[in-house]
Amino acid sequence: ETLARWFHPVLGVVPPSDFIPVAEDTGQIDALGRWVLNAACAEAAHWPEPLTVAVNLSAAQFRRGDAIVAEVAQALAQSGLAPQRLELEITESLLMSHTEQVLATLHALRQLGTRIAMDDFGTGYSSLAYLWRFPFDKLKIDRAFTQGLGSDARVDVIVKSIVTLAHSLSIRVNAEGLETEAQRHALVRHGCDELQGYLLGKPLPAERLPHVEAETAAELV
Repeated sequence: ETLARWFHPVLGVVPPSDFIPVAEDTGQIDALGRWVLNAACAEAAHWPEPLTVAVNLSAAQFRRGDAIVAEVAQALAQSGLAPQRLELEITESLLMSHTEQVLATLHALRQLGTRIAMDDFGTGYSSLAYLWRFPFDKLKIDRAFTQGLGSDARVDVIVKSIVTLAHSLSIRVNAEGLETEAQRHALVRHGCDELQGYLLGKPLPAERLPHVEAETAAELV
């Protein structure tokens, strides 16, 4: 996850499912979203060029229309990060309300050169209409499907169908929630482009990312 964990000195680790709804209800999500966006772009600007960074956008951030577009443009300009190295993730539920406004904002964000991904695809409000109304760069299959691979043959059929459909539309596919080798083999067999989950790595502070540690070690030699 882009902002996978918050740390509270008393409560300890607070998952996004707990603090994001509170931030939205209290009106703090805009300030939080701007901070995350700017921090992510500033950090990624120092990474080796092939690497990209993904930032989740809240539905609340789209209520201000063009403001989110201006904030993304400013974050890119201030950090010097190339737009194509920034991936913006939205959920399907965002498209359920004020669809035309949201689509217009997504098109404006894409015109900046950023990439747009649909997060948690396959649950809730899945609609194939969104796939032709907006040219997504990536679909992220919800972790529920990844964890169901191998336990129910119907899940394998669904995942394979999602991958086939996405590829036919020139959309890359990411599978979330990878935790076992069996899941990895199944996803590779189905042609999934990217895998994400604890089997490959857990959330880490920026200074402990593999490429950062490698660069630090090289500088000490």
